[in-house]
Amino acid sequence: ISLNQLVETMKSAVRDKEAYGRRIKETPLKYNVEFVSANPTGPMNIVSARAAAIGDTIANLLEANGDLADREFYINDYGNQVNLLGKSVLSRYRELQGIDTEFPEDGYHGNYIKDIAAKLLSEHEKDLDIIEPEKDKIQFCAEKAIEYNVGDQRKDLGDFNVHFKRWFHERILHEQGDVLKTQKILEESGHIFEEDGKKVFRSTDFGDDKDRVVVRDDGRPTYLMADIAYHNDKLKRGYDRLIDIWGPDHHGYIARLTGAVQALGNEKEKFRVLIAQQVNLIMEGEAVKMSKRLGKFSTMRELIEEVGVDVSRYFFIMRSLDSHLDFDLALAKKNSSENPVFYLQYAHARICSIFKAAAERNIEYAPDRTVEKYLNNSEAETLMKLIMKYPEEVRDAAENFEPHKIATFLMRLAQSFHRFYTEHRILTDDIDNAQTYLVLADAVRIILRNGLNILGVSAPESM
Repeated sequence: ISLNQLVETMKSAVRDKEAYGRRIKETPLKYNVEFVSANPTGPMNIVSARAAAIGDTIANLLEANGDLADREFYINDYGNQVNLLGKSVLSRYRELQGIDTEFPEDGYHGNYIKDIAAKLLSEHEKDLDIIEPEKDKIQFCAEKAIEYNVGDQRKDLGDFNVHFKRWFHERILHEQGDVLKTQKILEESGHIFEEDGKKVFRSTDFGDDKDRVVVRDDGRPTYLMADIAYHNDKLKRGYDRLIDIWGPDHHGYIARLTGAVQALGNEKEKFRVLIAQQVNLIMEGEAVKMSKRLGKFSTMRELIEEVGVDVSRYFFIMRSLDSHLDFDLALAKKNSSENPVFYLQYAHARICSIFKAAAERNIEYAPDRTVEKYLNNSEAETLMKLIMKYPEEVRDAAENFEPHKIATFLMRLAQSFHRFYTEHRILTDDIDNAQTYLVLADAVRIILRNGLNILGVSAPESM
């Protein structure tokens, strides 16, 4: 690559600004990206927070790569866990009324259950006390608890800069008969057979290690059957690609659902599952134990309050999806160059301060005025090569669903800029030299801002 090519690319980055690195496709693919989908039985923990950061960043990457991406959250508001949630809330509600009550053995223990019960007591005491029979009371408590919990989840995600186009209720699939309709399609195409009174999906035809029950012998559909119906619904909405981000405990589930999508007449590549590995929250060298059922967990809300949105999002993204993540709280709270987020944001703020200093010295910025000879040094060339590489990095990260690559690239760019800054004075008395270096600094600033924007991290102008 000639010096002239590097200079021209640098100038185009300055001209294109936020469009630099973004593709425009004549026929974009329409993606549905479903992620987080945390149970509505309580607050979101930090595993959900990692899925939120990754899912949103992947959707940002797909959009930057010229495609369309709808973000979707699936609410599991059907089945036994909902009943158990209702029983737990009703029990705490009666305790608040001073009524002797037995708490369900495998109920939800967190303090948030008491908070929901208190809310019900202040807002719905009359409504709830006149409801008969008991199962309807439980149902009422469950519905209100889900409404409150999902409302809190929506708020936490919004504060985390994650906004879903659609919140899809599993309950609706059952109420509209979609689960039964999808089951019939698979039966008619020979993909479901009967065995011991159960209905079984032939998932071994698609590489699964055994066939899977989709309807129990008492006629109730399994989670798998509802999931198949849900993915069929997504496909019927006209998406070219479905991307699901799941937690590490769902690995074994991939083959059966991928098989079901194919059994419904779709190409294998239409559906892709990404597994976001476990997060360990480290406090003073000790891992924090997490369990939603026992009410012992670090919530996403607590984490955001502790270290902020920018640091949380970056830390969740900076390692590849398939690697375990130790989230170091001590490092996350440091306002020094040891903290990668601080380091990146400082690079952006430093460039902004250079431009302020230029204005104070009446150096008028003229982006077209560059003199190549000033860029004929190894530090400037390294920076210009990274500027040239940025669009390719975005494309590669989008096509391989690897958001950590953008975090890694931005770190290299910031390091290279700090190195350049140490070796070369930008605002010199030689006006051609100053103008040339301002254009280089501006191109770096634009890419830092564009890249941080993809990661959902802010690019402050001063620190």
